[in-house]
Amino acid sequence: MKCARLAVAIAVSIAVFAAANATNVLAADASLDYDYYKSRVEPIFLTRRPGHARCATCHVDANNAFKLQKMSVKKDVAWSEEESRKNFTLASSLVTPGNPDKSHLLMYPLAPEAGGSTYHSGGRQFDTKNDADWKTIAAWVNGAKLKPAAEKK
Repeated sequence: MKCARLAVAIAVSIAVFAAANATNVLAADASLDYDYYKSRVEPIFLTRRPGHARCATCHVDANNAFKLQKMSVKKDVAWSEEESRKNFTLASSLVTPGNPDKSHLLMYPLAPEAGGSTYHSGGRQFDTKNDADWKTIAAWVNGAKLKPAAEKK
């Protein structure tokens, strides 16, 4: 009887912890701005970098966690709105909002000498964290938002 109560108490504790953690994850994901992603981050995946293939070259229809959508409207130029939203959802799942250093989307393509992962077979898109594109993605992870048109000057 004592074991059964202990098991129930442990199960309840785990359920409460999981629910609280899920709420925090959903709240954090809400901090990622789609407009900033679409206008600043997503174009990075199409950028030709010296000595490297574009991210989209390997990651469109890839068999890994970062599987970008095929471009149906302007092949190799831009994604449709629906495709961009799917890419946003995918990219969002590969970051830890507020923590670029714990975000796979940033750490896998970063050179190991700069603190990146050794497990990116597509080469090192970013030599350092000072790379402008790395900083752009990091800003998005840290909650950067586009200013509404009325605020831009």
